[in-house]
Amino acid sequence: QEALVESGGGSVQAGGSLTLSCTTSGYTRSRYTGGRYCMAWFRQAPGKEREGVASIDAEATTTYADSVKGRFTASQDSVNNILYLQMNSLKAEDTGTYYCATDPCSMGWVPTPLDSNEYRYWGQGTQVTVSP
Repeated sequence: QEALVESGGGSVQAGGSLTLSCTTSGYTRSRYTGGRYCMAWFRQAPGKEREGVASIDAEATTTYADSVKGRFTASQDSVNNILYLQMNSLKAEDTGTYYCATDPCSMGWVPTPLDSNEYRYWGQGTQVTVSP
């Protein structure tokens, strides 16, 4: 059973930076998938639907939502199974609970990497609050 734990959230003023981490454990080396996983960051603001922010597939290809392009960077430490989200130039509209998600991806990628339906395993979330 995969387990994901996010950390690094907090409160920051607009224009500031935060780095989120997602520690993963319990990975099983599936013979079918070859142990390849795709991962992503999502966020949910109060009263709004969860939205995909950034993803990184098993080929290390990243995808970003238009709203964060040029400001957020997803990366991973494959050895220690840690996913990162570096967030710069934060805006008030970036406020929300940030979740990491993962799922095996045998092809090394998923068709819609910022769609929550692509991922079965989720963390509990970490709060990010950006004040104007």
